[in-house]
Amino acid sequence: MKPISAMTAADLAPVRYILHDIDDTITNNGKLLPESYAALWKLSRAGFKVIPVTGRPAGWCDLILREWPVDAVIGENGAFVDYFEGSSKKRFFHPAVPRQRLSERLEEIKQACLHEVPGCRVSQDQSYRVCDLAIDFNEDVHLGLQAAEKIRAIAERFGAVAKVSSIHVNIWFGDYTKVGMAELFLRQLMGEQHPDDKVIFFGDSPNDEPMFARFPLTVGVANIQPFADTLAHLPAYVTKGEGGIGFAEAAEILAQLKQK
Repeated sequence: MKPISAMTAADLAPVRYILHDIDDTITNNGKLLPESYAALWKLSRAGFKVIPVTGRPAGWCDLILREWPVDAVIGENGAFVDYFEGSSKKRFFHPAVPRQRLSERLEEIKQACLHEVPGCRVSQDQSYRVCDLAIDFNEDVHLGLQAAEKIRAIAERFGAVAKVSSIHVNIWFGDYTKVGMAELFLRQLMGEQHPDDKVIFFGDSPNDEPMFARFPLTVGVANIQPFADTLAHLPAYVTKGEGGIGFAEAAEILAQLKQK
């Protein structure tokens, strides 16, 4: 991983889209700091289309789209994208999102997790979700990665997809991912037939590895460093600062390079 300061204007020249994770990528200790919120505005005003890519719920995505300086939000790990078409707010679901018995199947997994992993809980944002189940192991409770792996194994036992983030285990049915929805959105709704070199992605943890693998221009905030030895695909660049401070550091560099 090269320092973000090594990025050049030539590297940045084709880029139109800034895709980024939210938790621990633009936040610090669960808070969106003024530096990171200002960084979103800086990137938007520099002419980039800013698109959060998150496991957070539909309700949050609606608010983010309406109140943050962003052009779209990919939510619930790729289940849908929220965006504006003119003045009309739209939600586009991934074709692989199941439509039958989804809530019943997720309820079975929820009960198994609560029974088999003492101390875990349903995430506080679950009531705002439409396609997945989030089990909290490290946001309002602090159980460690061993508990997260147990939760993931339970979900997979039921035939579900399960991804461990820095705070939750997100569980869903259907063959969709953040990467898949990012590509689908850029190609189908934004008209980008070859989006690879037009994207920078920012992430912080192992669940961002598919995005690191997919796009050539990627940035890890400094808190990716402890995971470096476990990742087959590292980000191309890394910041000095962690979370939102690192994101703000990178945004300043990108905005300056954009002017050259």
